[in-house]
Parts: sequence; C-alpha cells; structure tokens
Amino acid sequence: MTGLAPPASARLLATALLIFTALVMLVPLGVVIASSFSESQFLVFPPRGFSFRWYGEILGSQAYLSAAWTSLRVAVIVTALSVLVGTPVAIALAKSSTPGRAALSGLFLSPLVLPTLIFGIGLLMAMSIWLGGPSIWGLVVGHLVICVPYVIRTVSAVLSRADPQLEEAARTMGANVWRRYIHVVLPQCRTGMAAGAFFAFNISFDDAVIALFVRAPGVETLPIRIYGQLEFSPDPSVAAVSTLMILVSAVLVLLVDRAIGLDRMA
Repeated sequence: MTGLAPPASARLLATALLIFTALVMLVPLGVVIASSFSESQFLVFPPRGFSFRWYGEILGSQAYLSAAWTSLRVAVIVTALSVLVGTPVAIALAKSSTPGRAALSGLFLSPLVLPTLIFGIGLLMAMSIWLGGPSIWGLVVGHLVICVPYVIRTVSAVLSRADPQLEEAARTMGANVWRRYIHVVLPQCRTGMAAGAFFAFNISFDDAVIALFVRAPGVETLPIRIYGQLEFSPDPSVAAVSTLMILVSAVLVLLVDRAIGLDRMA
C-alpha cells in the first residue's frame, strides 16, 4: 500500500528550504572563488577585473608551498593512523557484549563533542610538561584524537547493518579468528573505513585551532598561513589558496564516488 502524497504546500516549503540551504552553503564559496580572480591588491567583492595573478603568486610562494606540504604530510599520517586505530576499536565495540561497552563507546566518541579550543589548550599544557613543548608530532597526536571518532562512527554504522551470519558461516567452515577478521569482517567495513578516512583527511588538513596551539616554532600549516595572511596583509592570494582547497575537497569527493559511490558511503 502506497502512502498519501504530501500536500502541495509541504512540497513547496521543502523546496524553499532546500534552495535556501543551498544558497547559504554555496554563495560564500562563490564569493571566495570569484575574489580569487581579482586584479585588485586587496581582497574585495565584487572582484575588479580578471586575472590569474594570485594563483601564480601562491604557486611560486615558498611560504605557501611549505605550509601546504606540512598540512598534507600531517593529514596523510593522521588519516592512516585514524583508520588503523579506529577500525579495530569500532569492530571491538560492535561485537563486544561486556558491561562497560557503552562507557567505552562514549569515551572514544567524546572528542566529537569536546570543544577543540579547550582540547588544544589542554594538549599544549600536557606537551609542555611531559614532552618538552609543541612539535609536529604533537600536532599529529592532536589531530588523531579528533579524527579517530569519525572512523569509529562510520565503521560502527556499517557494522550495525552487516549480516552477522557471514562470520558465523566462516567460523563453521573452520576459519580461525584472524581469517574471519581479514576475509569477512574487514571487507564489511570497507565503506565505513573509506568514509572515515575521507572525514579524517579533511578535518586534519583544514584544522587551525589545534594547530594554533601545538605547532612547533617554524612549523606552519596551510590554515595557519591563511589566518596569518588575513591578519597582516589580506590580499586575493588568500582567496586563491582557499579556492584550491575547495578544489581538493571536490576532487576527493569525486574519487570516493568513483571508488565506492557516495550513496553507499552515506
């Protein structure tokens, strides 16, 4: 039996909300992208003229390239570690029936609701006391703490809909724990691992709050470089590098869509 079609007023309201949400999300990005092609010496909108000058400026700037390389290295390391740590934790939480399972799950997912500003201050204090001060590896640890919960959440969501009979069938056929883990459980986690890796990379690459507190002297990430440029000399190069970051995110989405499909990841 099919349900009744929603009234025309509800469809109209839903369409209006969809258009409004799209505008709120896309118009600021459009402003940034348009401003990156300005000929002006200052960051203005509407842009004055049309030029690729600022893209040449950032691609030839050692400061921007060094900051981008630092952010990329940290993001790749954090993404790999997040998947390696988060996937087994998610599997253990999904298959465990111990009384403390809910408490452990809340502990691992708590960074999702913990303000990054407070966490950054606390991490800085801990590093100053026990590790001799900020370092790039402290930045990796900070990003790892806030990224692992995303992998745990996405992998757990996938496992909650996985068929438990597959692992039981493998056990019945004589597969030991490790064989079941590698050949049955991990393939079931694949889309969750890909989604978690996507979130981990973007969060690490775009983070500025934790990087502001725990970066070592002389180590500058791309978001920190952008903030510094906005503070002291806001020119369209900031819009140009922001446009390239938007492009990187769009390329990642397309790659994920081609590899596993956005509908399966969702």
